Amino acid sequence: MTVTSMEVVSIRVPKDLKKEMSKLDLDWAEYLRGAIQEKVKTERMRRACKIMDELREKTKRIKFDSVKEIRQVRNSH
Repeated sequence: MTVTSMEVVSIRVPKDLKKEMSKLDLDWAEYLRGAIQEKVKTERMRRACKIMDELREKTKRIKFDSVKEIRQVRNSH
């Protein structure tokens, strides 16, 4: 991952959780960056699917036979 600049994001966690996190040998910043990236990717896909579903619903009543149209174009040449 090549990043030219970073922004700071801070979160608050309960004191007990922070103690437990400290006991683990993990790079929490790297873990959270990855989790956030994955969530953003998932949300983008979810929103794209929602838009496609809405478009599909709008065009549902349009009758279009792609096979018929392709055959007509092929036969006209």
